Amino acid sequence: MFIFRRKANSIDYFMKKLALHWKIIIGLVLGIIWALISSQLGWSQFTIDWIAPFGKIFINLLKLIAVPLVLFSIISGVANLGDPASLGRMGGKTLLAYLITTVLAVGMGLFLVNLIGPGKLVDEQSRIDNRIGYEIWAANEGYVIKDGINYLQDPEFMDRAKEISDLSRSELQDASVNDKMATADATKDAGPLQPLVDIVPDNFFNSLADNSLMLQVIFFGLFFGVSMLFIDPKKSAPVTRAVDGIMEVFLKMVDLTMQAAPFFVFALLAGVVSQMAGNDIGKVVEIFKGLSWYSLTVVLGLALMIFGIYPLIFKIFVRKVSYFGFFRAMGPAQTLAFSTSSSAATLPVTMECVEDNLGVDKKVTSFVLPIGATVNMDGTCLYQAVAVVFLAQLHMIDLTIGQQLTIVLTATLASIGSAAVPSAGLVMLIIVLESVGLNPAWIGIIFPVDRILDMCRTVVNVTGDATVSSVIAKGEGLFNYNPNKEPDAAFDIDEEK
Repeated sequence: MFIFRRKANSIDYFMKKLALHWKIIIGLVLGIIWALISSQLGWSQFTIDWIAPFGKIFINLLKLIAVPLVLFSIISGVANLGDPASLGRMGGKTLLAYLITTVLAVGMGLFLVNLIGPGKLVDEQSRIDNRIGYEIWAANEGYVIKDGINYLQDPEFMDRAKEISDLSRSELQDASVNDKMATADATKDAGPLQPLVDIVPDNFFNSLADNSLMLQVIFFGLFFGVSMLFIDPKKSAPVTRAVDGIMEVFLKMVDLTMQAAPFFVFALLAGVVSQMAGNDIGKVVEIFKGLSWYSLTVVLGLALMIFGIYPLIFKIFVRKVSYFGFFRAMGPAQTLAFSTSSSAATLPVTMECVEDNLGVDKKVTSFVLPIGATVNMDGTCLYQAVAVVFLAQLHMIDLTIGQQLTIVLTATLASIGSAAVPSAGLVMLIIVLESVGLNPAWIGIIFPVDRILDMCRTVVNVTGDATVSSVIAKGEGLFNYNPNKEPDAAFDIDEEK
C-alpha cells in the first residue's frame, strides 16, 4: 500500500510539473487511442453518448469567450495606438505594411489549399458521410448550405443518412426542404453590394447574439476604437482602462479553459473520431491521411512565407541585409517563438534581435514591434485560411470565390483581436468557420496536429514583425545594419515573462 501511494504521489508530482502543451498532447493521443479501441470493439455509440458531450462543452466555452474577446481586443488595440495626430507617417506605414503582409499570407494559404486540395485526397465515401452529417447539422442549427447543393434530396444518400443518424426519413426530408427554402429566401433579394451592406450592423446586439455575423462585431470594434482616438484623452482614458481590464478578464477565461483542455481534448478527439468513423476503423486511417496532407499544406505555406516572401520584401525595400544574414540575425527570436508558441513571450528577444543584429533604431522597434505582436498574425491567418477550406473539402463543400474572400476578410480582421499567446488562433478559427456557416466543432478534426503547427506559425508571426520593422526603419532613415557584427547568440530573458 505504501509503495502504491508513493507511485501515485510521484505520478501526481510529474503531472503537475509537466507543461500544459504536453498534457494537451497526451490528452489528444489518449482520445485517439480510445476512439480506435471503441471503433474496434463497437463502442462508438457509448463514446458519442457519454464522452463526446464534454468536447461539446469545450467548444461552447471557446465560443462563449471568442466574440467578446475579439470585440474588446480590437477596441483596446486601436484605442491604445494613441492620438491619431501623433501617430504620423510611421503609424500609417506600419498598419498598412502589416495589413499587406497579412493579406499576402492568407492569399498564399488559399492558393495552396485550392491547388493541393488536401481534403479531397480522403476516401470519397468518408467525405460523402461527412457531407451528410454537415447537412443534418446545418438544418438543425438553422444554417444555409453554402454551395446550394443538398445531398439529402437524393434517395440514395438519404438511405445512407438514415444509417449514420437517428433521424427518420420524414425528418431528413424536412431538413432538405427547409434548407432549400432558406437558400431561396436568402438569395432572391441580394444585390451586388449586399456583402458590403452585411458588414455594417443595424443592431449591434443582434450581431453579438448571432455568431455568423462576426464581421459586424469586428466592424463595430474598429469603429468604436477609432472614434476613441478622436475624443479628448481625459474622457477616453476611463473607457480605455475599462476595455483593457475586461479584455484581461477574457484572456484569463481562455487561460482557465485551457488548463482543463487536456481532459476536454480527450473527449473532443474521442467524440469527433467516433462520430466520423463509427465502428469502421478504416475511416480513422482516412481521417489521419487527410490530416497529414493538411499539415504539409500549412507547413509549405509557412515555409514559403519565411524563406520566400519575407526575404523578397527585404530584397526590394531594405537591400542592405543578405539572405542568410537576415536569418542569422533573427535566429534566436525564431527559435524562442517555435518553443513558446507566443509572440508576446518572444517580444523582448525579437526587439533585441531587430535592434542589435539588424540595426533598427529603438524609436522604430518600441513602436512597431509591440503593435506587431498584437495585430500582425500572418502565420495564424494563413493557417486559418488553409484549415477552413480543408475542412470544407473534407465535407464535400465547394466554397465560392466570394466565400473564400470572406475568409480572407474575416481572418485578416480577426487577427487584430487574436491574443499573442499559445492556442489563441484556435479561438479565432471558430470565428472564421462560423463566418462562412461551417460547424465550429470541426476544429476537433485538426486538433491533433494543432500544437506543432502553432509553433511553426508563431515563427512566421515573429519573422513578419521583424521584416515590417526593418522596412519602416529603412523608410525613416533609422536603419543602421552592420554586416560585420556577429549576431548575439543568447539573451538574458526571464522565461516567466
